[in-house]
Amino acid sequence: MSRSRRPVVATSRAELAEARAELGTATVGFVPTMGALHAGHRALLTRAGQLADRVAVSIFVNPLQFGPAEDLARYPRSLDADLAMCADEGVALVFAPTVDQVYPDRERAVTTIDPGRLGLVLEGGSRPGHFTGVLTVVAKLFHLIRPDVAVFGQKDAQQLVLIRRMVADLDFPLRIEELATVREPDGLALSSRNRYLSAPERQTALALHQALQAGSSQTEPSAVLAAASAVLATAATAGPPLVLDYLALFDPVDLSPVAADYSGEAILAIAAKVGSTRLIDNVRIKIGPK
Repeated sequence: MSRSRRPVVATSRAELAEARAELGTATVGFVPTMGALHAGHRALLTRAGQLADRVAVSIFVNPLQFGPAEDLARYPRSLDADLAMCADEGVALVFAPTVDQVYPDRERAVTTIDPGRLGLVLEGGSRPGHFTGVLTVVAKLFHLIRPDVAVFGQKDAQQLVLIRRMVADLDFPLRIEELATVREPDGLALSSRNRYLSAPERQTALALHQALQAGSSQTEPSAVLAAASAVLATAATAGPPLVLDYLALFDPVDLSPVAADYSGEAILAIAAKVGSTRLIDNVRIKIGPK
């Protein structure tokens, strides 16, 4: 993959169609993003380059997945720095559209994708309509960019489950690849929202990863949740506010809560607010006899 030139930047559907045609028969690896790229995104770009001839990236802060009280207006935007990272990683094409290009008739109506019951739990329970917005924009981007493979991070575990389900159910002709969560040296999962944290809040935020580590040291469902809960309870009273949204142990296929007699792989997930910043994290663990 060449790293010698700036990617083609398309800001409209017409420009995207022209740039996509220029890629010809090359296989395309796609990384959808909302910008504010960090080392976690860089890992996704690198993996996409390993899986395909050329890499395409979208940079679009999608209003459809933000609730009325969420941080759409203050979500970080750093297009110049994002394009520099894309150039460094040899990205061939960046699609950075306006809202009107993605939703040209938004004021009247938008046809959306219903995630079904899997979109109503966990993140979907806390953020009503969130996954309708996610699946709708991802589906549109898949159609516009026509990738052979798309790469997503494990940090957004429920999102990954739902996108795989959508691709299978609606017969999208592409493959979904998963990449492990990229972390800071102290364990904090990389996120564009981490920049909102003050220094004391960042120390409190480490409790999410510490709780996941404590839970993953156990193999019985109630012990997993108890160990993680104990870490979070201590953190909630030791520094800047940590307010737990949910702590859940669930089946990685159907997102159902793990029962007492469950055996196999499960996902332990946390969502919490540290100060005014909402963070998520998760790990895959083995439940049952080792």
